[in-house]
Parts: sequence; structure tokens; C-alpha cells
Amino acid sequence: MKLARIALAIGLVAALSTAAASSAAQGSRASSTLKIGISLSLSGDFSDSGKAAMRGYNLWRDVVNAHGGLLGHPVKLKILDDTSSPTQVVSNYQNLITKDKVAFVFGPFSTLLTAPAATVANRYHYAFIEPAGGGPAVFGEKLHNVFFTQPAPIIDSADVFAHYILSLPKSLRPKTAAYPSLDDPFASPIADRVRTLLEKKGIRTVYKTIYPAETTDLAPIVSKYAAMKPDLVVGGTQNNDAYAQIKAMIQLRFSPKFLFFSNGPNDPAEFPSKVGPQNVNGIFSSGDWFPQSKAPGNKAFVAAYAKKYGKGPIDPTSPEAFAAGQVLQLAVAKTHSLDNGKIITALHKGSWPTVEGVLRWNSIGEPQGSDLLVEWVHGKLYPVYPKKIALHAPFAPKPPWGKG
Repeated sequence: MKLARIALAIGLVAALSTAAASSAAQGSRASSTLKIGISLSLSGDFSDSGKAAMRGYNLWRDVVNAHGGLLGHPVKLKILDDTSSPTQVVSNYQNLITKDKVAFVFGPFSTLLTAPAATVANRYHYAFIEPAGGGPAVFGEKLHNVFFTQPAPIIDSADVFAHYILSLPKSLRPKTAAYPSLDDPFASPIADRVRTLLEKKGIRTVYKTIYPAETTDLAPIVSKYAAMKPDLVVGGTQNNDAYAQIKAMIQLRFSPKFLFFSNGPNDPAEFPSKVGPQNVNGIFSSGDWFPQSKAPGNKAFVAAYAKKYGKGPIDPTSPEAFAAGQVLQLAVAKTHSLDNGKIITALHKGSWPTVEGVLRWNSIGEPQGSDLLVEWVHGKLYPVYPKKIALHAPFAPKPPWGKG
């Protein structure tokens, strides 16, 4: 809690200075480079998000090194390409730990890759601070070394949308819903959970399906649910299948009153170019970060990101990865140690201020906060619910395609 108060009061720079002060307390021994191993999808299906994570990790490295490193050791990141493959990610972490002898590891992108990677890290008693693997498959292993640097487990991420829908007067709520989802451990559980919450309150399901991960033509599936004219469509998606569904809806001239996709619309950097900027308005998603957030150190992060990469939309995966670095940095400063065991023990206690908010975890690494609801309004992505963090009021029904 002391660290939380410090970072909340004076932001990211102060937290980094704490790490530097800890270095001074260690005397003059520090100098050798400290290697951190990471496997990322720099090619394959997850390459866009993998590269966004790399930007976040590299920015954290630059910032922490500018403030003395970790206990005075300059940080070097060793990043391997896992080609978006679960087999390759296991091999990469095995090699990083046993051959490269890295001091720490950070996680990859996606639940699909994080779940097997976390098991490798656990086998060697490494802390596994990870930014983008929050699906049930990760926490189902019940590993004590995992720490997910987002506010909520992925399966709970769309609860905020269900709560928004149920907050509407009954006359304005959708009456029927369709749930098309990708066969993915991140995606389909989200839609299933929303369906359960809404069905209990009388919103009738008229269509649900889980389509194979290799599906590229979503038009046949969209045609099926469009024919039923549901008021609401909730898709458990990754980016590419979300884009494909929207393109098919546009082609079929089907525009539901409410449209929520778990992933895709929450990427302000990429989404408009993939579906057309004239087609984004009124689409909902969930998010864990936004540029105007008052989370600890976020203002400094946004400024540092703009200086390194230029101004423009920031993929949320970048601050998620940056937060993983913050968590390690704060734990090292608190324990005055580079020992993975001590880091794991420390992180299971207290709260930890990051650009993703003040994080805390249960015994298997599930964060204990909640995500926020975002919606495209007049061509921009805003947090719209809950009211206490909203920068714009949510609106519905979704306007027809091509209109705002």
C-alpha cells in the first residue's frame, strides 16, 4: 500500500526513482546486464498485437534504464518470435530459461499462447507477469506464479456490457440476441457468459454458434443470424473475424440495434482502417485502458509513447505490456531482490499501481477489478460505462452502416 500511495501521488517517475534508490542502497555492485526473456507473435495470426506488445515492453525497458535499471542493472530484453504457435511458444520459453539463463520472463500475447507458456515458467519457478492471457485456460491451471496485468479476467470482461444492457429501461432493451463466436479460449467464453447473464433477464437467444478458428469467410454465418433479425449481436471474437463479420453485415445491409464484439473494435489504431471509418459508430467492445485514464503513471506513459513512436492511436496491448514491466519493477524495489520466489510472494500481497490501474490478484493470478465499456462515437472510441469513468454517454440504436 505504501508503493500504491507513492505512485498514486507522484506518478510513474517516482515509482521508477524508487527502483533507482533501491539500487543505490545495494552499493556499487550493480552494472551487469539483466536479461528478461519474452516470446511474442511477430508473425502469424497474432502478429499485429504481438508487435504492439513489443512496443510496450521496449518502452518500459527504455524508461526503467533511464532511471537506473533494476537494482542498478541495465535491462536487456531478449524477444523471440513464436509465429503465433502454441508449440513454438513452449520451445521459446524453455530455451530462454534453460539456455539463455534469463533472470525473468514476461508473457506473450493471447490466452492460446499464455496458457502453455505459463506452465513452462512455473516448472522452473519463474514469476510469469503477463499482459494478454486472461482466459479460463490460463487460470484453470491454478498456477501460483501467474499475474495478469489487466483489471479483470477475460471471461468477465464483457460483464460491463451486460450490466449496461440491463441498466436500460425494459422498453429499450433488446428482446432477441445472436451469439456468433470464434473457437478460441479467449473469445467464446466471453460470449457464453454474456448470453447466460442476459438470458436470465429474459433476452431470448435466437442464434448461437462457435465457428472454427480457420474460418475466413464469415458471410454464411452472418447470413444465418441476419435472417433472424436479432436486436443484439454479441460476438466472442479476435480481431480478424470481427472485421470479417462486420464486412459481411455491411454487404448484407444488416445493422442490429446493439453490436458488441469482444475484440477488434477495442483497437483504436487498427479498427477504422479495417472496416471503414464511416462504419464504426455505435459499435461496442470492452477495454482495460484508454489514453485519458487517470491510472498511476498513465500521463507519463502516453507522453513517453508519443516521443518514441509518434503521436496517434495506441493499441491497448502496448500499455498492457508496459504494465507488466511496471509490476516487476515495483516488486523488485519492494523486495530489494532479483529472486523470482521473493517476487512471486510479494505480488500475492497488497496492491500495485500501474497504467492499467491499481492491480491485485488472487492465488492463481486472476485480477480482482473490472473492465470498462467502450463505444465508437463520431469516429472516436470512448469509455462510456460505468458512468464514473465515462467520457461520453453510450447511445443506441447503432446507426445504419455509413452513418454516424
